[in-house]
Amino acid sequence: MGANFSGAGSDFDGDDPAVRPRLGDIPESCVALVLLYLDPPEICCLARTNRAFRSASSADFIWESKLPRNYRDIVERVLDNPKVLSLEKKDVYARLCRPNRFDVGSKEFWLDKKTGGVCISISFKGLIITGIDDRRYWNYIPSDESRFHTVAYLQQIWWFEVDGEFEFPFPAGTYSVFFRVQLGRPLRRLGRRVCNPEHIHGWDIKPVRFQLTTSDGQRSSLQRHLENSPGCWANYHAGDFVVKGHHQGSSTKIKFSMTQIDCTHTKGGLCLDSVLICPSSSAGKPIP
Repeated sequence: MGANFSGAGSDFDGDDPAVRPRLGDIPESCVALVLLYLDPPEICCLARTNRAFRSASSADFIWESKLPRNYRDIVERVLDNPKVLSLEKKDVYARLCRPNRFDVGSKEFWLDKKTGGVCISISFKGLIITGIDDRRYWNYIPSDESRFHTVAYLQQIWWFEVDGEFEFPFPAGTYSVFFRVQLGRPLRRLGRRVCNPEHIHGWDIKPVRFQLTTSDGQRSSLQRHLENSPGCWANYHAGDFVVKGHHQGSSTKIKFSMTQIDCTHTKGGLCLDSVLICPSSSAGKPIP
């Protein structure tokens, strides 16, 4: 009798694998509610767990919460294909996380895969640069370290000025603006990347001024010497701006500049790649 009672107790306690609860038994709606609070990479990882998690991870309400609130305005501004808006929200998110060229290829947009933050890179070809068409001062150099595959190299100039203007439907948030530059001329020698520092001069005499203004009156002005090691790319901070809210169809216009216009000395030996705009929270790791 004792043995029979013991066996009955074991069945009741769930020792039989056939009656144990499994992850696949969780209702799909419950799984989706849990996934709503996770980051996109975590959602994609859990989607591999089983069929129920995979199905729940495709719910539109999950991915719409990860997209910028004004993602429709962004799609219209960046993509030439309005049919993207008819896709499932998971596919819209994936499409916007890819590098997307726009404005005749002079700019690139992408969403940060983890946070959904808006990131934009503006090629030097999308900027106004004093003397850029005079080969005595500037040259174009192919580079596999630029997302635009070409950088501008300054040999020597008296008046250094780079200006930019950009209008975009930024979602609410705080954004940082950086100029991506490098001291020295990059070269390939025997298949290896090297840097020629021959023309680097003038940047230690007077600081460079970085300025940023917005259409709603925000202003920032910073000065600093260019001190990064030759051959190393550096992001020089031009300032931050805040977008407090976004109404459908509205945009924020920003103007930014990088100048050293003291004509008592020349300066040169500088590579200019692009201007980067990204959420301030991810400013330390803006490149995907």
